Amino acid sequence: MAANQGGRTRRRLSSEERREQLLSVGARLFSESPYDDVWIEQVAEIAGVSRGLLYHYFPTKRDFFAAVVERESERMLRMTAAVPGVPVREQLAAGLETFLEYVQAHAHGYRAFHRADAAGDQAVRRVYQRALGAQERQILTALAADPEFGPAFEERPEVRLAVRGWLAFTTSVCLEWLRGAELDRAQVRELCARALLGVLTP
Repeated sequence: MAANQGGRTRRRLSSEERREQLLSVGARLFSESPYDDVWIEQVAEIAGVSRGLLYHYFPTKRDFFAAVVERESERMLRMTAAVPGVPVREQLAAGLETFLEYVQAHAHGYRAFHRADAAGDQAVRRVYQRALGAQERQILTALAADPEFGPAFEERPEVRLAVRGWLAFTTSVCLEWLRGAELDRAQVRELCARALLGVLTP
């Protein structure tokens, strides 16, 4: 049903649309302030809903932040999913380009996702660590199936640690880039690509 205020018709959001709206507001707030400084009342006010409605979707602040983190994790995994049968070296530049487009377009969500690691709530940190683990496994699975890099898993047990380090490096680069580092997207892409190939190539 639509509500009419001041002669303007406002469409009632579906449950999924409302949930997405709340998560978007949360991503912005959590990206700008530490976890402990974000108040549920503030989220409700910005979204134009009652606190009770927000708690209907997310029973606690922990649940709310965890949902924000999970949403961004799912987005990043979709953005960086490997294409079966295509060599990793060929996919790397295109995959990073898509990922960096996402980082720019969803800067609030990306920052909020990585703020989770500094959250004092251990449950929230576990959600973040699981998300990073999923990213790591996705990369390792693609590398293991690759004709060029797959054999390295048998010969070089340090590859897993190298990929984990590369994820941390890429995160730091992207966060600095969003703060206004004097690099364009192509330069950031090349920097990250060279870093990964550098640790994978003997």
